[in-house]
Amino acid sequence: MTILKRSRFVLVLIAFALLAAACGGDDEPATTAAPTTEAPATTEAPTTTEAPATTEAPTTTEAPATTEAPAFEALYEGELVIGYVLPQTGGLSVIIDALAKAVEMAFSEIEEAGNVDVRLIPTDSGTDAQVASASVEQLINDEVDAIIGPASTGISLSVIDRITGSEIPMCSPSNTGAIFTSYDDGGYYFRTAPPDNLQGQVHGDLITDGGASSVAIAFRSDEYGRGLANAVRDQLEANGVTVAAFIEFDGNGTSFDAEAAQIAAAGVDAISLIPFAEGAAFVQALIEAGVGPADVQLYVADGFKDSVTADAIDPNNPAVLEGARGTYPSLAPPDGEATFTDRFTAFAPDTPTIFSSHSFDCATILVLAAEAAGSTDSVALAAAVNDVTRGGEKCSSYAACHALLQAGEDIDYDGASGPLDFVDAGEPGAGAYDLFTYDAEGNANTDETVSIP
Repeated sequence: MTILKRSRFVLVLIAFALLAAACGGDDEPATTAAPTTEAPATTEAPTTTEAPATTEAPTTTEAPATTEAPAFEALYEGELVIGYVLPQTGGLSVIIDALAKAVEMAFSEIEEAGNVDVRLIPTDSGTDAQVASASVEQLINDEVDAIIGPASTGISLSVIDRITGSEIPMCSPSNTGAIFTSYDDGGYYFRTAPPDNLQGQVHGDLITDGGASSVAIAFRSDEYGRGLANAVRDQLEANGVTVAAFIEFDGNGTSFDAEAAQIAAAGVDAISLIPFAEGAAFVQALIEAGVGPADVQLYVADGFKDSVTADAIDPNNPAVLEGARGTYPSLAPPDGEATFTDRFTAFAPDTPTIFSSHSFDCATILVLAAEAAGSTDSVALAAAVNDVTRGGEKCSSYAACHALLQAGEDIDYDGASGPLDFVDAGEPGAGAYDLFTYDAEGNANTDETVSIP
């Protein structure tokens, strides 16, 4: 789908009215809860925006794009039009800047590098299937060449068939649901966030290393919750740890007394909790049942960290989560492009970096794929996405990668979120995860970053 009108970098803002009713189905939580694997930032800046102590410089030597980069022409004819479907409103709207500003920064750096015609059309996912569907229809009518988003697994599942069925490539910066690895998307679905089957291994190992022998796993009833919980259970059992309770709960629920009582009766020495914002009420129930974080070692993941604060659990006790541990897709992986965090801070001051590096990489990869294909045609673009992340000459910035493409070289883009190296399913073959611990002030502090496999 090519639009032959040339323009410079133009932002077209499209506003959609929010639908008050929450979307139905297990994968679509109410808009009062944060329904994503990569859920919203808390009111405090994430501690992982700083590179871990063990961070090493990336193996590539190419500097990121700067205003001093030599000017050059696009390697395709016409204008490349990319839309995004990200949560401007709804339960995930608190992370819109983290995702959208990273896309805007990528387009800004691409424009600064030379005479490249790209246009961004922002639309709203609304954290709601109906709002997201309306946005997708608008972008299809606008004849976009590719789409960035949606942010959450559930919302993506509600629109993936419409997008990929229209032969438009889509790249999510924050879908981690394991379901997408084998989803029949015709080769048009991509993601820069690593899948939860990898996080499950890291999470299970963290629990095992903590000395647990009997574990309860409680998880929300959607694709994110089920997929991660199954991966955690598999890893624990492979490690010889007993999973004494495996409890699925309603993510739209407000009372979790029954689930907490079941966990208390199981007599476990560790709890893995996989919720979104409802995690605050769940921890309250655990405390009332005598199996709160002060009584039984609690482990959480990204959905909890992004959407639950100590204050939401107990406004009078910031230490209510002290000692709880967890796993999270790394915000500043040691093998990611080293200057991204500083550049993003300068571009969008005081913006949390929740999946920002992954969002930046989605935008950059799509443009590089169009250039590698020599076309803005969506089918040709999609066919080139995997290959620009693997098997060629390494480069870590748009300008450096473009120069290689201009010279007729194949490229291997190693991005802000890591080496990427997409497998045929259109996702990273490896993942970097931050291991964190809550302190007495309610902050989640990164202890170390591990990579898998």
